[in-house]
Amino acid sequence: MTTNNLMQHVTSAGFPADTDMVHLFIGGSQLHGAKVVGYDDLDIYGAYIEPPNRILGLQVLPHFVWSSGAERALNTANDVDVTCYSLHRWGELMMKGNPAIVHYLYADNSLGQTVWETHIRLHREALLSQKSARQYLGFAESQRMRLTGERGMGRHGQRQDLVDKYGYDTKFAMHYIRLLYECRELLRDRHLTLPRPEKAQLIDIRTGKFSQDEMFALGRELQAECESLLAISKLPEAPDKVLLSRIVADAYLAHWQPA
Repeated sequence: MTTNNLMQHVTSAGFPADTDMVHLFIGGSQLHGAKVVGYDDLDIYGAYIEPPNRILGLQVLPHFVWSSGAERALNTANDVDVTCYSLHRWGELMMKGNPAIVHYLYADNSLGQTVWETHIRLHREALLSQKSARQYLGFAESQRMRLTGERGMGRHGQRQDLVDKYGYDTKFAMHYIRLLYECRELLRDRHLTLPRPEKAQLIDIRTGKFSQDEMFALGRELQAECESLLAISKLPEAPDKVLLSRIVADAYLAHWQPA
């Protein structure tokens, strides 16, 4: 999908015209390389810089979220979700180690050369932390517990069509395994590869080629490896707040006052 197509979706969703997108990419299963044609919706993610009057005044816009899907139903393949954060809000979430926010550092920017490339992306390795790894493990555990019924199933519950076809929600399962693979790479290589190198295996999980027992066995193996890597990790406990604050501020100033 072209940049123009992505921006058309964002604009049609009501994104304010006075605010500049600096990073825009397709997320979700397509970002990971595990999209199933005819099943997954279109997930668009972005980061933007507000004009000075918004961020310094009273019309703050920390995030912009929109969906074409119905509130009480699972999205269909025709639906579009838009999730965008101000660069300031993205930095706050990065401090918390949110895995979806880490993706921003490694997803290709459809907008080309912006302040995201010149001021944010080049610092990505310095922003990785053990906090992110722990968040990955926590998100993976949440997916596992949804599969087993140990916790709630989320807003819409399990996907009954997948349960009927394969015996369990294979999309929950795919994300459970995917999160663990990403955690392992972050700890082992200080990097995140998108789409995922194991995308063929992730699609196999999504399409029921793994039994539930086989999938859980793989998950236990990956979790144990991640926990061992975390125990000896030399990553900082959390991102450097001073560094992150400086690069976010510099990006705002560079965008507002181009050379």
